[in-house]
Amino acid sequence: MSKSASRPRLYTPRRSRMVTPRVDAEAVGQFTESIARFFGTGSYLLIQSVVVVVWIILNVFAVALRWDPYPFILLNLAFSTQAAYAAPLILLAQNRQENRDRVTVDEDRRRAEETKADTEYLARELAALRLAIGDVAKTREHLRRELEDLRGLLEDRHPNRTSRAPVPSDDGSDARAANATQ
Repeated sequence: MSKSASRPRLYTPRRSRMVTPRVDAEAVGQFTESIARFFGTGSYLLIQSVVVVVWIILNVFAVALRWDPYPFILLNLAFSTQAAYAAPLILLAQNRQENRDRVTVDEDRRRAEETKADTEYLARELAALRLAIGDVAKTREHLRRELEDLRGLLEDRHPNRTSRAPVPSDDGSDARAANATQ
């Protein structure tokens, strides 16, 4: 019997009993992109500059409110923390943009290949139509010569009859003229 198949193997890890939060990668990516975009705006620079100026003024002139004396170590720590978080957020936003650019390039390449294939197909069809038109013109000229040869043979057979049949023209006016005279 297969007792070992129903029992878990020692080398197979068990599922964790801890509940882990599920995070939507797309939502996190969009959030980080919005933060990275905000870091690159003039509004952010203005707000940051105002906060630094107010921080320094309060810690230098307001003796009773000094929470960060002159070397401003707490302000320096705040900037370091902000930079530590900003750099990965900006890199994440760049990676997402790179992925979007890659998809766009692949889509553009696919469309270019389709356009090229369509253009080549239309060029072949146009060449085939030109050849067909040339064949029609050759056939038309051949038929005209054959009809003239037949007319000559008929005139040789019946010399006393005068031919009233007009010579065929390219625009078909000979048939209209023959119908009008009869």
